Amino acid sequence: MTLKLRLASAFANPNCLLGRRNRHQFLVTLLVNIATFSHGLGVGWMSPVMRDLQTDQSPLNFPVLVDEVSWIGSLVGIGSVMGNLFAGFLQDRIGRKLVLFALAVPNTIFWFLIYFVQSVEFLYIGRLMAGMTGGACYVVLPTFISEIADTNVRGRLGSMILLSVNMGVLAGYIVSTHVDYFTAPPFIIALPLCYFICNFLFPETPHHLIRKGKIEAAKKSFMFYKNIRRDDIKAESEFDELEYLVTKEQNEKTKSFDYKDFITKPAFKAYASAGVVLACNQFSASFCVTTYLSDVFAASHTTLDVGMCTIVIGVLQIVGNYATTLLCDKYGRRILMLTSTGGASMCLVAFACFVYYAQEYDLSSVGWLPLLILSLYVFLCNIGMVGCMFVVLVELFPSKIRAVGVSTFVVILSSTVFLTLKIFPICVAAWGIAVTMWSCSVITFCGFLYFLFFLEETKGKSLLEA
Repeated sequence: MTLKLRLASAFANPNCLLGRRNRHQFLVTLLVNIATFSHGLGVGWMSPVMRDLQTDQSPLNFPVLVDEVSWIGSLVGIGSVMGNLFAGFLQDRIGRKLVLFALAVPNTIFWFLIYFVQSVEFLYIGRLMAGMTGGACYVVLPTFISEIADTNVRGRLGSMILLSVNMGVLAGYIVSTHVDYFTAPPFIIALPLCYFICNFLFPETPHHLIRKGKIEAAKKSFMFYKNIRRDDIKAESEFDELEYLVTKEQNEKTKSFDYKDFITKPAFKAYASAGVVLACNQFSASFCVTTYLSDVFAASHTTLDVGMCTIVIGVLQIVGNYATTLLCDKYGRRILMLTSTGGASMCLVAFACFVYYAQEYDLSSVGWLPLLILSLYVFLCNIGMVGCMFVVLVELFPSKIRAVGVSTFVVILSSTVFLTLKIFPICVAAWGIAVTMWSCSVITFCGFLYFLFFLEETKGKSLLEA
């Protein structure tokens, strides 16, 4: 009886994701994140495979050169830009739901090309398609989730985007390490198909439907996502308030949306903060380490098995993102960003120092240190710079320019993904991994200083605030 009372009390808590009010929001968030899991699976699967493709044990009947591997790794960034532009242009015109449906197409093409590969061009196009899925996800999912979620759970639900990506990355590491190249794709392709079917189970967001003048459909959508009955007087009043605010926001945009909205003081503060968030996310080498993880460990002089190290890092990515879902709404975004940038900067210095001295001295007795340092680094990156990035981006911009601002910065982010993935192996070859990591540490520490003095807390901020 006591256990039942405790469970009832837990579910009655407005912050409980499985409570009545939040249940549908949580379940729908899980369903749409099948797309991000599948995308992460492709990213993680390619990391060990790219190393195998350059060896004598390559599963393909043609050699893959180092320069071709850098293109395979970086083309996901170009695809991501294409996905950003596609989702950014269409989500307000055709709705979030239709864009969500479309995400399944390039991901399915990716796995088909991987399986039926005849030349390196198949891998190029496949990675481009994988990037399109990820790029579109990173535009439409934060918008979709922020519009269906209550303010008190929005941070946790939004941070699940990166959590599911990293769960997919871990699954990809494991699958590519233990399953034959041509065995996995026929089974994995079921994921985007399953995701496509699941999209029929929930409606368009009430915000978008109100903007399109479909008030009855918007009301049904609102009741579904809040999991409340139509005859609930309080809910009716809550929907009327939402309708008023969204309509007012739309009318203000229609009347006065011009270039002046982009040159206000709040807008410039948002640009600066978003730019630093973006720079920390990419130039901290967090995504480069994930993509070239096997190569990074191989160059680190570790005495541990590279495959095992890769899987451990994958687990830590998930732990970091899960920690974000627990801490984001409780302690706020700013403290997580400070902890993430400050801690990651110190870890990069430590890793670079180990690699530097391992070239001169025998450090095999502490050959486990690279794994320990990178594990801590990946965890710290994921509790802030990675896990909170999309939540913070959505909340930084004033409401009048939010859609354009977020879409623009996500496009810049995707372009930067291509840049960093392309130059990272070049920098490692030219400078060595130690100098490369030291450079990344300096950039990350500069981000820490900016967040310390200038980043404002956005926890609890209404998306309809100016």
